[in-house]
Amino acid sequence: MQVSIKWLKDYIDFDWSAEELADRFTMAGVPVENVIRADEGLDHVVTGRIEEITPHPDSDHLQICQMNVGGKERIQIITGAQNVAQGQIVPVAMVGAHLPNGMHIKKGKLRGLPSNGMLCSAGELHLDLTKLAEEEKDGIYILPSDTPVGVPAKDVLGLDDVVLEFELTANRGDCFSVLGLVREIAVLTGNEPKWPVIRCEEDDAAKTADLIQTGIEATDLCDRFSVRMVKNVKVAPSPEWMQQRLEGAGIRAINNVVDVTNFVMLELGQPMHAYDYDEITGHTLTARRAKAGENLHTLDDSSRVAKGEELVIADSEHPAGLAGIMGGLESEVTEKTTTVVFEAASFYGPSIRRTARACGLHSEASGRFERGVDVTNTPRALERACQLLQEMGACTVTQGIVDCYPQPKTPVTIDFTAAQINGRLGTELPGSRMVDILTKLGFVIEETGEGRYRATVPSWRNDCTYMEDLSEEVARIYGFDNIAGTTPFGRMMQGRQSARQTFIERIKQILAALGMTEELSFSFTSTELLDKLRVPQESELRRAIPIMNPLTDEAPLVRTCLLTSIMENAVRNFSRKNMDLRLFDVAPVFYPKQLPLTELPEEKTKLVGLITGRRQEVGWNQGNEQVDFYDMKGIVEELFARLGISKYTVEAGEHFALHPGKTACFKKGREVIAVVGELHPEAAENFGIKQKVYLFEMDVETLMKYTAKNFHFSSLPKYPAIARDLAMLVDEDVAAADIERVIAKHGGKHFTGVTLFDVYTGKQVAAGKKSLAFNLTFQSKDRTLKDEEADAAFQQILAAVEQQFHAELRA
Repeated sequence: MQVSIKWLKDYIDFDWSAEELADRFTMAGVPVENVIRADEGLDHVVTGRIEEITPHPDSDHLQICQMNVGGKERIQIITGAQNVAQGQIVPVAMVGAHLPNGMHIKKGKLRGLPSNGMLCSAGELHLDLTKLAEEEKDGIYILPSDTPVGVPAKDVLGLDDVVLEFELTANRGDCFSVLGLVREIAVLTGNEPKWPVIRCEEDDAAKTADLIQTGIEATDLCDRFSVRMVKNVKVAPSPEWMQQRLEGAGIRAINNVVDVTNFVMLELGQPMHAYDYDEITGHTLTARRAKAGENLHTLDDSSRVAKGEELVIADSEHPAGLAGIMGGLESEVTEKTTTVVFEAASFYGPSIRRTARACGLHSEASGRFERGVDVTNTPRALERACQLLQEMGACTVTQGIVDCYPQPKTPVTIDFTAAQINGRLGTELPGSRMVDILTKLGFVIEETGEGRYRATVPSWRNDCTYMEDLSEEVARIYGFDNIAGTTPFGRMMQGRQSARQTFIERIKQILAALGMTEELSFSFTSTELLDKLRVPQESELRRAIPIMNPLTDEAPLVRTCLLTSIMENAVRNFSRKNMDLRLFDVAPVFYPKQLPLTELPEEKTKLVGLITGRRQEVGWNQGNEQVDFYDMKGIVEELFARLGISKYTVEAGEHFALHPGKTACFKKGREVIAVVGELHPEAAENFGIKQKVYLFEMDVETLMKYTAKNFHFSSLPKYPAIARDLAMLVDEDVAAADIERVIAKHGGKHFTGVTLFDVYTGKQVAAGKKSLAFNLTFQSKDRTLKDEEADAAFQQILAAVEQQFHAELRA
């Protein structure tokens, strides 16, 4: 928001410069971002009269002007402008002036004759050319003939103003008005404000209630809806003073009716809208939700299709405007308008914000409704608008206001003690000083005991609900620089990572060392992503928490599954032709205990990984082999090895997002610690992926539970190992992992390991059978093992395998 110093001084007197006022505002918690001077570059520009004008003897287009600029002597200025004449009063840039366009005026000579200044055009003074007649835009700017001579040009041109540009925080909606800022100045200076007397004369016999009907259907989105009417309207330009106030606030003047609504919005902080009464179908205005598919035709001549969630102001047939954002084009006030309906309302801020963001349509009005307006202010705003238009002689005012206010706002009260506020601020202010500050800010204070008080919050301060809010009000007016700085007391503790944080860092380091790249993702998802990932309809993963005000419509849920995030990032990479990926993500997911939420959800940290594309980087000496299931399985096994997770089993498994038959579960006992597999073909098609993608998913808390806490080291073996190969025929559905478990169980005390080194099916193997070949190792720690001992263990293993799997030994 921006406002001119002149406008503020219309309501309160103060002696501070613009810079001092900006500093006081900022230190009081109403930050000023910038001080804009309308007269910048006009310090040495004055008004002057052309007393004599003669042609230059050595030029056919230059003229010599003898100028009266208010001094004892005339000055000579040579100009090439052709629109000047003797007796005219013009702006004169004296020697030493630095004009707004960057020009520096110095003494000089033109064709041998001295020139001590410059006559200025409108463009050189940075005047608003859109407000000037065509003949005033070119050549020297000619001032009215009664303009005094020798006075600063900025005073004559109305450029003697300074504009403060505020960067207000979202909670200070009350300061999005001139009177709100005046209220702050009154507290800071101690001066009494000159509040405008708001009263209009109801000089038209017609009753407003007989001419128009109003109502509120969406009572959760609209607290109050008020209208007032004016007749015999004469649409014309607004007065110069009003145009200057609006321009100082960055708003373009349009006509007296529209300018009045903007003026009241800026002055009182209450957005308004004006409707052409004759264009309101049924002469009815209702605040309701839009119907899905309705056409919203707004003043910017854009048509939008309603989704059914927007709040609109509708007549008896169709929407007449987007509530709190922009009016409708059909009911716009034009030069033909003779009867106007003024509307002022209080809307639910989050609804206005969502609609404005969805439509990409932010306005001065929506910005105020988003921050909250004073619900008690709507009749006052209507009265002010009618008063201003009436003072211009542009209307007559009908009898009464139609005010729909179904649930009047109950004033907020806050109990506090002086000791509470002093304890929070670290001050020793007496309670009377606090009462004085809060009273000046508009709070009504009642003493309920010794040092105990009850504050009734003014209707315009929607941000004050707790004692802490009152302490902030006291602190900012008393002055933060008047509060002594103290060092917080407390026991010093060494900052360190938790065991869980350290474990996660270790996981990241291991996976990065294995050539994978960590991704960072938002904690948001959508039903569409869950559908693409084939999450079953009955799955708990679909019980996601909806976000009240999502950043985008594409991600309205809090994620319950980390796979959606990594797949979304993978697709984004594919769209940019990055086809070789090795990604991992360690991040939280959120499970609600019940919906809607009544307590914080359960938060769990998940680990997911994704690989796809070439196994090696592109190079002249590298092959073009693609990664496969065993690359991903190897990454998981290496991660477990470095975390000290051992004695797990690997079994064929199932997962909704993974390919059946190409999915493995890593287990400790019956608990699954990791799932690895190829992306399901249907999921790949849903995401538009045309290459093999391999994924793993783990729970960090589960990994942490099984990671080794203590490590034991043994010396390298001194004695040689004995190896035996075991090749056998088994049924095709027998898992090698099951055979390895039996081998380990019956291998005896010298058994040290088993490795599957060959799998064969083909012509030399009967149908329904497969050949598996294992390498077995035996080794003693304290002596050289004998072949007879290894053979005995081998026979034990063979007997167990033959018995349990009906295996046949191959020669």
